[in-house]
Amino acid sequence: MSNNVSWDEQGNWAAKGTWGTRDSAGRKLDLAHWQSRLDELRAKHHVPAASLAVLVDGAVHELASGVLHRGTGVEATTDSVYQMGSIAKIYTATLIMQLVDAGRLDLDAPVVDVLPEFSVADPEVTRMITTRQLLSHTSGLTCDFTHDSGRGDDCLARYVEAAKGVALDCPPGEALSYSSVGYNVLGRIVEVLTGKVWDEALKDLLLTPLGLDRTVTLPEEALRFRAAMSHLGEPGRDPEPAPSWDLMPRSAGPYGRVIATAGDLARLARMHLAGGKAEDGSQVLSEEAVALMQRRVVDSPDRWSVSADGWGLGWTLYDWDGVQGYGHDGASIGQYGYLRVVPSAGVAVALLTNGGGARELYAALYRELLAELAGVTMPDAFAPPATPPVVDFAPLVGTYRREGVVITVTERDGAGHLLYEFVDGMKDFSDPLEIDLVPVTETVFAGTGVGAAFSEGYMPVTFSTLLDGTGCVYIGMRCGPKVA
Repeated sequence: MSNNVSWDEQGNWAAKGTWGTRDSAGRKLDLAHWQSRLDELRAKHHVPAASLAVLVDGAVHELASGVLHRGTGVEATTDSVYQMGSIAKIYTATLIMQLVDAGRLDLDAPVVDVLPEFSVADPEVTRMITTRQLLSHTSGLTCDFTHDSGRGDDCLARYVEAAKGVALDCPPGEALSYSSVGYNVLGRIVEVLTGKVWDEALKDLLLTPLGLDRTVTLPEEALRFRAAMSHLGEPGRDPEPAPSWDLMPRSAGPYGRVIATAGDLARLARMHLAGGKAEDGSQVLSEEAVALMQRRVVDSPDRWSVSADGWGLGWTLYDWDGVQGYGHDGASIGQYGYLRVVPSAGVAVALLTNGGGARELYAALYRELLAELAGVTMPDAFAPPATPPVVDFAPLVGTYRREGVVITVTERDGAGHLLYEFVDGMKDFSDPLEIDLVPVTETVFAGTGVGAAFSEGYMPVTFSTLLDGTGCVYIGMRCGPKVA
């Protein structure tokens, strides 16, 4: 259920009515307490607005706090919509699994069987890449290939064409490397097999059957609702409205642009928790497909950037001291979203924000919520130990490269140092970043001095090895092989 809300004296939207509700399993959900915590943590971490949805045994409870736009003072409500960034990948993955259910797609067939125009630089490697690898981020396709292919209905077809020849992060099937390019290819597969543009297929096959009437993909659709403005600024301060509400091209849809309320996001999770059934009992996705999406395909070398222990088919997978969960994070420019699902408890929590210290808000709030509702103990924030271990850094020294990025690792007076440079099509994205590396283990380091470019705390830097013995470094879930 959703709660009606009203504006309180402190400028926060709060649920009204019965503050202590008891779900069907007998667990008491103290909405007044969680509204207070949302308000407190949002203000503490300088987040202009936050919307929270908690799913407990089939019931969705929604709360909101703050203002959607610090310049206009428009308040956040439970029906406000936010840009959800990479959480869009879950919607695209669900569409793909619907096509598998319908017998129209083989997860292990080469992508070129459906998209003959798809290719990477090596024709032999092109034939190796499968849909299953795209879903699980094991295709080797890179993440940060940015290309504005226009506003037309052909934007995905043009994007896939433009991505031909883009260098792979690593060979297909060898390692996890987070890939937005792969999800745009999946979006194009949806278009080819349905005969509809991705936006229309999403609406017809998923949003409408689930009754998600406050979930859209295009700016002109978002303007029908109370839309959150992005905010940007330095950590620890109140951020200011971004220069533009929407800085993403239309072609970003399958990997990064679904716009929704927190409640609608929780209702998507409810379908997955219910074995693929919509609220009206109709089967939107088969139980087999739902289970397959949650099955681990690959372990994550970088378990800190998005708290990922592994990856399934679309879902990020978590292991909280033996309690299994799944979900996804998302970020557009200035807006951040977090979804966590604990199937053993029948619980899902969705948080959408529009700037500031969103990750700190998420970590503090979810640590309390998931402990109380699902018995989950989330890990502490990533940071080096009080006494870092002594590490032989020499084997890690060298140059690492992936599309758009060169990473140079050196040793200075026995300590590790990293230079992160944007090159080629990404060269104007940011100035080079100088990062000191504090050892956490022999292969995991805490990067310092990064500031708001990656996170407000320490940046995880993880060294690993590909199957052929090539060294690599993970930053932001992206794999950069050693080239020199």
